[in-house]
Amino acid sequence: MSIDKTSATPQDETVVENPEAAAAAVTAVDPRLLVREQGLAGYLGEFRRKMKAGELGSIPVVIGLIVICVVFQSLNSAFLSAENLSNITITMVGTGMISVGIVFVLLLGEIDLSVGSVSGAASAIAAVLAVNQGWPEWAAVLFAIASGAAIGAVHGFFFAVLGAPAFAVTLAGLLFWLGFMLQTLGQDGTINLDSDGLISKLTTYYFTDIAAAYGLAVVVVGVFFLTSFLSNRRREAAGIPSRPLSDTVLRTVLLAVISFAAAFMYNQYKGLPLATVIFLVFLVGTDFLLRRTAYGRKVFALGGSVEASRRAGINVTAVRISVFAISGGFAAIGGLFLASKIASANQSAGAGDLLMNAIAAAVIGGTSLFGGRGRTWNALLGVLVIVSIQYGLQLESIAEPVKYMITAAVLLTTVVIDSITRKTQKTAGRA
Repeated sequence: MSIDKTSATPQDETVVENPEAAAAAVTAVDPRLLVREQGLAGYLGEFRRKMKAGELGSIPVVIGLIVICVVFQSLNSAFLSAENLSNITITMVGTGMISVGIVFVLLLGEIDLSVGSVSGAASAIAAVLAVNQGWPEWAAVLFAIASGAAIGAVHGFFFAVLGAPAFAVTLAGLLFWLGFMLQTLGQDGTINLDSDGLISKLTTYYFTDIAAAYGLAVVVVGVFFLTSFLSNRRREAAGIPSRPLSDTVLRTVLLAVISFAAAFMYNQYKGLPLATVIFLVFLVGTDFLLRRTAYGRKVFALGGSVEASRRAGINVTAVRISVFAISGGFAAIGGLFLASKIASANQSAGAGDLLMNAIAAAVIGGTSLFGGRGRTWNALLGVLVIVSIQYGLQLESIAEPVKYMITAAVLLTTVVIDSITRKTQKTAGRA
């Protein structure tokens, strides 16, 4: 019995009669990946598309920083002085560390109101252990950070396992750990730290050799270029569109300009601050954790959809608890830097506008309040805006109430931009 070679299904005929369509279907790639191969023209087109779709990224905050510098420098020539800029980058570290932890929580679409009190409690724990109990300062510091992480994990347990709202849990934590701090400090209410000790040196130590600042700039630029270049090589080897070499070089040059300008500025004053180095290390580490690891992808997934994440096999409970533990740990680290700045742990630690500034820094920097969008670098940009405004107003001897109102206006503007951005993205079909 012979087989009729002309008989075929409609699908078979389509494949045979349209080889071009079949080839196109095989070779089609995401158009967004092709942007990298189109050079400058491709990025300009992609930039216009993102603006129309409401994908503003960090552009508003960068423009805001430029405006702040121009305005305050025009009012007082000391604003962009090496001393003032160095002081800004040191002062921002305490609040910035706390804000890094807040970024993790905001990525879930949740909030942590306890970070201010946790930072104060951690500084009190470290001070009592190091000064009153005679512990080595390094041990007291590690125990305080571990305590902050444990406190955050407890909050996460009530939220993730027992189902209590994160807002209510962390609000209760705010009150409880504030009371714990006051109880720990005792009747005197203040414990002075050793001026030559580890905690005090967190914000007072400078690498005075000019080679330190320039050396760090060289390392940062070199590592960035090397990692970008090798990543592009791996993508090319895998047949995936990658950035052209000219694009990598351009990005490296821009980073080099910023890095060496900062190094030059630091060397005009006291040198490279230890606090700034530590902050940058934590920012790089947490950015890698969120963008380059499976854990980071799980955090973003939960911020997008909890139910979809659960169905994808993600342990939602474990990730939630771990995120709040990270928030508590960074609150403790930030509290130690804040204690270092005043060389003591006292009853005002964690109070005032600290909580507001830590949350505002994350939001102003570009982290969405609705979850699923943000980077830890947003904490750096946001806290730079807040501290720059504070220092600029201080140079002009502006009253404290006005500082609060201006910071509130900046925060409200950022939230409004975030809301409008989300609506624009929905309209463009990209939400």
